[in-house]
Amino acid sequence: MKEKSVLEMRGIQKSFPGVRALQGVDFTLCEGEIHALMGENGAGKSTLIKVLTGVYTKDEGQIFLKGKDEVNIHSPQDAQRLGISTVYQEITLCPNLSVAENMYIGRTEGALQNWKKMNADADKILQSLDIPAKASQQLASCSIAVQQMVAIARAVDMECKVLILDEPTSSLDDNEVAKLFKLMRDLKAKGVGIIFVTHFLDQVYEVCDKITVLRDGKLVGEYEIADLPRVKLVSKMLGKEMDDLSDIKSEAKAYEEKDASEYVFEAKNLQSNAGIKPFDFYIKKGEVNGFTGLLGSGRSECVRAIFGADTVIGGEVKVDGKSVKITKPIQAMKNGIAYLPEDRKLDGIVGDLSVRENIILALQVLKGFFKPFTKAEANKFAEEYIKLLGIKTASADTPIKSLSGGNQQKCILARWLLTKPEYLILDEPTRGIDVGTKVDIQKLVLKLASEGMSITFISSETDEMLRTCSRLIVMRDRKVVGELKGDELTQSMIMSTIAGGESEK
Repeated sequence: MKEKSVLEMRGIQKSFPGVRALQGVDFTLCEGEIHALMGENGAGKSTLIKVLTGVYTKDEGQIFLKGKDEVNIHSPQDAQRLGISTVYQEITLCPNLSVAENMYIGRTEGALQNWKKMNADADKILQSLDIPAKASQQLASCSIAVQQMVAIARAVDMECKVLILDEPTSSLDDNEVAKLFKLMRDLKAKGVGIIFVTHFLDQVYEVCDKITVLRDGKLVGEYEIADLPRVKLVSKMLGKEMDDLSDIKSEAKAYEEKDASEYVFEAKNLQSNAGIKPFDFYIKKGEVNGFTGLLGSGRSECVRAIFGADTVIGGEVKVDGKSVKITKPIQAMKNGIAYLPEDRKLDGIVGDLSVRENIILALQVLKGFFKPFTKAEANKFAEEYIKLLGIKTASADTPIKSLSGGNQQKCILARWLLTKPEYLILDEPTRGIDVGTKVDIQKLVLKLASEGMSITFISSETDEMLRTCSRLIVMRDRKVVGELKGDELTQSMIMSTIAGGESEK
């Protein structure tokens, strides 16, 4: 029997200044179907969802509901009226209100509302969906998982035909995920079409019927879940087919001093409050290793735990063979560890400060703010690293926010090199910068390692990881699932390990 479509998007185009975010994308959702929307960062998933929900207006293309009616969606209110509802990763309800009030907020008539009837109606919906909450209880008293379910109940009660779940499981434990999946299956049985946006491969294969993959704003394809092995999904997301893969060997000069086999940093059962499973980790003197995996796999959370940037809740750590406590970044810094974060604008640069002030910031923290550098000292440090890294700036006094992304990144790198770290962590150091600067940073990483610095390198581009790293720790669904080195360092082995050991059939 032919499936009945509840939503069809045809030839969707959306551009922003200098960026073609969506290029003729098609997407079809059927009644009673859970459909995964997959793709790496920048693939176009969020843009497609925002076009569908009226946050963005499409440049070209058509949207049909129930297979026949073309609709124009200019606002989130338009989408809701058409039966399209979204539950986002961040809960958008009001924790100080009751469950019922959250379900009916914006849909009541104020003082004329019959509170008794509202609570009774809410309880009926909660019971029908087997949601463990009472209409009268305050939302804040519910777990995050139950709050997610209340948001879904609100959407369903608004005669939702298309339900979009945007990373709904990112803050949930395994038991809570199981409850959410039960609710999703119940809604599927009622004929609701569900778009499931997630980075968790295991969850996709547990609950979904179909997968649509986007890459670089283009449609890669739509697949039945049974027809797309995990390793094939990974290759389609990354844009690397198995028969096109090549093993890229590093030309770096290895660090070969007598202390090359010594552990600079070692962790056992390290765990933070960011949801990663406890993991073991080590890095040797002069080694470049890396964490690899799809976006959302837990790469960044692992290095944030190492640096104490997230709250550490378990594990043992040794630096140069001695047990130490690292629960705050300042403790990591005092133990010779430096960390260039993934989001340079949010966690890296201080936009209103000068290039000079940004470069000396970490060293000033180590020295203490009550012992400021003289202007001459600060200028000497800044000029040295502006020259060393080839930072393009009118002067050291230039506000860092006026520099290009690549030069901002070099300034943050200069900040940490100035502290003379023994162990340097680089999380996406080349994201969003030009090819020339990428090559400069890769060469610098290999040069620093050859001189004895230990470096952990994270990049979404696997080619880049293979060029720089001699050992890779592979992540999937927030846990370490493998380690690759030597002849194992190939694109195919990385994808196979991410996919759970599958190989191409």
